[in-house]
Amino acid sequence: MEMAGSMAAGTGGARSTLLGVLCGVGAGALWGLVFLAPELARAFSPLELTIGRYLCYGAISALLLAPRWKSITAHLSREAWIALVWLALAGNTLYFVLLANAVQIGGIAMASIVVGFLPVTVTVVGSRDHGAVSLARLAPSLLLCAAGVICIGWQAIASPGNTPLATRALGLACAFGALVSWSAFAVGNSRWLTRLDAVSAHDWNLLIGVVTGLQSLLLVPLALWQADAARSSAQWTTFLSVSLGVAVLASITGNALWNRMSRLLPLTLVGQMILFETLFALAYALVWEHRLPTVFESAAFVLMVAAVLSCLAAHRKPASADLAPLSEGAAH
Repeated sequence: MEMAGSMAAGTGGARSTLLGVLCGVGAGALWGLVFLAPELARAFSPLELTIGRYLCYGAISALLLAPRWKSITAHLSREAWIALVWLALAGNTLYFVLLANAVQIGGIAMASIVVGFLPVTVTVVGSRDHGAVSLARLAPSLLLCAAGVICIGWQAIASPGNTPLATRALGLACAFGALVSWSAFAVGNSRWLTRLDAVSAHDWNLLIGVVTGLQSLLLVPLALWQADAARSSAQWTTFLSVSLGVAVLASITGNALWNRMSRLLPLTLVGQMILFETLFALAYALVWEHRLPTVFESAAFVLMVAAVLSCLAAHRKPASADLAPLSEGAAH
């Protein structure tokens, strides 16, 4: 009986891992669309794109929370509200302003390269948590990930182009700023989700959406002051479509999939799942630019997939500590 129970538990664990990985793939596919948004609506500045996207995200989140607003917010302390403000800033508002600048200056590939370091930063931090897989067991995965990022970096940055070096440096700085911003969010949000038993990960995500929408409202006067170009009705239609589409697909649906995955997988494996965002973003970039991947880009794809598979292998055999899944949550 004990053996049968152990086998059933093992099967259930394998199914949870598979479901978690599939949710991670889905989230990555939807989040990869975020990198296309600044290109699709290039007539608008990164600040305007941020306001458009997060006003939609905030409005949708508020509508979904409205029937339960009092019961949910009753569980939030002053400290939790302060956390929502800085998490919304780090994971949404500031992150997307920096990312949109990086995409419009340096291109989708370059931006996705730098953000591709997220699995490394999140996994290294996650390795310090109780019950996490050790860095020694994650070393092969991290090395493969680093090699993949180097390949893409060499392709995107070392290739000759017409863009001045100073401009490329600015775009690169924005991309690294986005990396730091979202890494801070990922770590902080993980800690808060483990503390809030009375608030679900989905509702927490919606609360972050409401706060992000309010932050976007505060940015409207700045955007109006900076606006100096007349846009056609077609450009405004594209802007509204992109803003609404990214809000629904990435911020609502993608985040829901990510939060579901975060309940099923440990934080160290969650960090590796961010690779799928990079993979899909690069795939979308190739389709957008109507070309096939280069040798370096192909090598990067193979190395990143190998990194995820090796990380999965590291989690098949539990470490000596208890590997309780840690929730990271999402706001993207």
